Formats: sequence, structure tokens, C-alpha cells
Amino acid sequence: MSNPPATVEVTAKDMPSPGVVFCPNPKMPLWSSHPRVFIDVGTTGEGKCPYCGTVYKLKAGEVIGSH
Repeated sequence: MSNPPATVEVTAKDMPSPGVVFCPNPKMPLWSSHPRVFIDVGTTGEGKCPYCGTVYKLKAGEVIGSH
């Protein structure tokens, strides 16, 4: 039996660009690394990594905007 994919709640300050996060994220152990991918969470409020299945969800009430 495998573990379900992790879910990571993100805020606007976790995003290197508005609405975008990357995976693997800095909190992941080195052994689970895969090629870095950029995931759009700004459009629908969540996105899933195609490599490891980690789901990134925008924190409730969080506003994404440019500076």
C-alpha cells in the first residue's frame, strides 16, 4: 500500500511569481527530489505535481497580486 500524495497549503509569499509554485519545494528531503516543475495555483486555487503527486492548494482567503 502506498502513501497518498502530500497536500501543501501555500500563501502568496510562498510563490516566486504570482500564482506559481515550484516542486520539489524547499521543505522536501533531498532524496525525494525530481526535476523542478512550476505549478500554476493561481488559476484554479490548486495544482498537482506531475512527478510526485504533491497537491499545492492556495490558502483560503489568500489574495494573489502583483506588486
